[in-house]
Amino acid sequence: MDKILTQKKTSSIKRKKRISRTTAYIIVGITSTLWILPLIWMIFQSFAGPEGSYQSGSLIPTSFSFHWYAKLFTDPNYPYWRWFLNTLIISIVCLVLSTFFTISMAYVMSRFRFKKRKLLQSIGLILGMFPGFMSMAAIYYIFKSVGMVGDVEVWKKMIALMLVYSGGAGLGYYVAKGFFDTVSRSLDEAARIDGAPNSVIFWKIILPLSKPIIVYTALMSFLGPWGDFIFASYLLGTQTESWTVAVGLYELITKDPVNYYNMFMAGAVFVAVPITGLFLYLQKYFVEGITGGAVKG
Repeated sequence: MDKILTQKKTSSIKRKKRISRTTAYIIVGITSTLWILPLIWMIFQSFAGPEGSYQSGSLIPTSFSFHWYAKLFTDPNYPYWRWFLNTLIISIVCLVLSTFFTISMAYVMSRFRFKKRKLLQSIGLILGMFPGFMSMAAIYYIFKSVGMVGDVEVWKKMIALMLVYSGGAGLGYYVAKGFFDTVSRSLDEAARIDGAPNSVIFWKIILPLSKPIIVYTALMSFLGPWGDFIFASYLLGTQTESWTVAVGLYELITKDPVNYYNMFMAGAVFVAVPITGLFLYLQKYFVEGITGGAVKG
């Protein structure tokens, strides 16, 4: 009798698990479909024929070609290649600077105990709650006073944008700090016994063990400038050659949506290729960086 009851209980538990798993799969499937359908539609629109599909209002183009991709790189009114290069340069520089600032800040907060450390962490946490665009007016006039925005050379505007993106990167150290907290302190102590200074411990011991969090931080530092529109449109002005892809595509679609609708779609698809490739290639380290840093610091 007890054996029969045990079998029924086991069967009931398995049935509940099966129902729960099936429900989860259905929810994930529906959510994934709703998320990916707009992307598929955007790709279809980018491969539409020369006649376009803005005025027809059709979801699926009647013909397919590479016409809009070819026009994207040859249209003299909208230098997409220049926008892409500007965005790439700004993003790479910010990747290096922001990653260095964030990792350095995280290491200091994880390994050192100094006066007012908790207060500094609290201030950083509070400041991080405020959206960056609240300081746009102040940032603009600061850069204007030193001749880095307005009617100036393109490279000065790009440097100003790099400073904006990387200047506050250190405040986002919490995930990296959580990862460093998981690295055994015995490694530091052993290195100090051998006479190694803090700089050697950081560069030669801790960083080689921290590849996942470095990759995660680098990707986040690259992704922010790559897709930002607010600060870029505010600081780069109306000079077409200084725009990033986000600003250029916005101007393209707002000024002449009838003629540039499908070209906008092609530009949006093309700019998504590099960051998508990076995520797919570095997905392993990206996940490890998130899970490794998701501890209480």
